[in-house]
Amino acid sequence: MTTLQEVAEYSGVSRSTVSRVINNDPHVSEETRQKVLQAIAELDYHPNAVARSLAAGHTQIIGLVIPTAVAMLFSDPYFPRLIQGVVAACNASDYSVMLWIGEPEYERRTIHRHLNSGMLDGLIIASAVKDDPVIAAVRQSGLPLVMVGRADDPTISYVDVDNVQGARQAVRHLLQQGYRRIATITGTLNTAAAIDRLEGYRQALRDHGLPVEESLIAEGKFTEEGAAEAMRNLLPHHPDAVFCASDTMAQGAMRTIRAAGLRIPQDIAIVGYDDMAFTANLEPPLTTVQQPIEEMGQEAVRLLLTLLAHPDDGPHHVILPTRLIVRASSVA
Repeated sequence: MTTLQEVAEYSGVSRSTVSRVINNDPHVSEETRQKVLQAIAELDYHPNAVARSLAAGHTQIIGLVIPTAVAMLFSDPYFPRLIQGVVAACNASDYSVMLWIGEPEYERRTIHRHLNSGMLDGLIIASAVKDDPVIAAVRQSGLPLVMVGRADDPTISYVDVDNVQGARQAVRHLLQQGYRRIATITGTLNTAAAIDRLEGYRQALRDHGLPVEESLIAEGKFTEEGAAEAMRNLLPHHPDAVFCASDTMAQGAMRTIRAAGLRIPQDIAIVGYDDMAFTANLEPPLTTVQQPIEEMGQEAVRLLLTLLAHPDDGPHHVILPTRLIVRASSVA
């Protein structure tokens, strides 16, 4: 690969002169410019795009931070769909994506090194837990930041869905079907999505004059196995329906219900959240709250590019709608 030094020697000028020609410096004579350009063409020299971007103060690279275990990233279909949306929006805007996956403890040890590398124009953080040290570190670094998921800090831009209303609609649907002992399996309760979906569940019960029984609330940690265990803990309390805060958890709950010799929905109805592709093929097909996952990723990129172009324009809070998809798992 031809180097800048080789171009300089071939054209008989200094390295700095070659650099000025590459960067269209007007203070280079036309004769020298043509000599350098001819050398570049004859030597087939290609400037280092990363180095030029760094010199210009931007890299055209966005960091996507997903603070979760690698195993969960590939077992939960939510994340591939979100990544797909982010990548599609970046490709359309001539940006690249650097994906960073890590457990919280690893993040705390490495975050400052990544943020100070100079390789990123800005960051998107998805599915962060409350008081995540990554968020504080990014704020301290001064890098533009957008979160996928509601941020507690109103000065941070974010894109989310109306999780409270989505969960409320799901539980209201179960109530309209005549179910009254409605349980819920929550996500990890240090995340905004899980907290908001639990609040929607509580609101729907209160709206119908029903008490919120803590014995009918179990944490499933957004995993299939976690939900299967949560459902086992709920069965002794005799729920007639259950709202799961993700489709992955609904799948685990359905497995436990069947293992107990119970029928869906005749004995226990079930509603999920996400509308993943597999839900229509479950037996019975799963009623679920549809959220626009790819669109959230695309919107996060759009918000970040807006912040990069207009640093003082913000913060922006975008809330996208959800939609209840009714299938056989909840219709008696």
